[in-house]
Amino acid sequence: MMERTLLLVDDEENITSALVRLLRQDGYRILRANSAVEGLELLAQNAVGVIISDQRMPNMTGVEFLGKVRELYPDTVRIVLSGYTELNSVTDAINRGSVYKFFTKPWDDDLLRANVQEAFQRYEMKMENARLTRELQQANRELQGMNHRLEERVEEKTREVLRNLNVLHVSQEVLEGLPVAVIGIGDDGVIAIANRSARNLFSADGTAPLLGEVASEVMPAELMDCVCGKPGEKLQYRFPDGRLANCWCSPMGGNSPAKGVILVIEAYV
Repeated sequence: MMERTLLLVDDEENITSALVRLLRQDGYRILRANSAVEGLELLAQNAVGVIISDQRMPNMTGVEFLGKVRELYPDTVRIVLSGYTELNSVTDAINRGSVYKFFTKPWDDDLLRANVQEAFQRYEMKMENARLTRELQQANRELQGMNHRLEERVEEKTREVLRNLNVLHVSQEVLEGLPVAVIGIGDDGVIAIANRSARNLFSADGTAPLLGEVASEVMPAELMDCVCGKPGEKLQYRFPDGRLANCWCSPMGGNSPAKGVILVIEAYV
């Protein structure tokens, strides 16, 4: 809990002494000033929560003093002591917000103590709200920074995806233009890759897609047994129509999580 500092401002020493005797039992750190000028000097050097000022002081009235305090230290809670003859000026100050409450002389001890306690609670609530506001603002700044970094990361990833997509399109175009048949077969036996040369070689009219077909149903079993039985070796295979072909088989998974084999078939008359 923060220390509760109370400032008493009165040019009459006996008034401030009486207030000190009354209020020190509540555990406050009490500062005393004999004039408004001295009170402003103490405020510049100390974090004061509550101020009690007499209204009738030379050079500067309590209302004038507390009006300056409001401008310089708006979070302080300000109380004025006044006589009945000064109620109009004090009421006006209350309406302007310069004064939180006023008490007439002589004051009621229990009522004054209770209101000073309430004034400190009010001040501490202000300080807590200000602290929470600062923390919220800091959290918002950090969140904005995180969002900015996330946006930058998303933009970077988007550019990376677009680059990879462009590379994929180029790779697909290169694959389609190769003069050899390239067929990728997953470990489930289903064709996952087939270029134009492969379609010309194994589909009925050269245009039917091979993707998704079971390899053993569209390719000669002897070719698959021969080639896939010796991965990495160049082998010759003769198609039923008499054409010869150089064939290679390579396992997938070296540079990707894919499983299966890639067949490369160079057919010639």
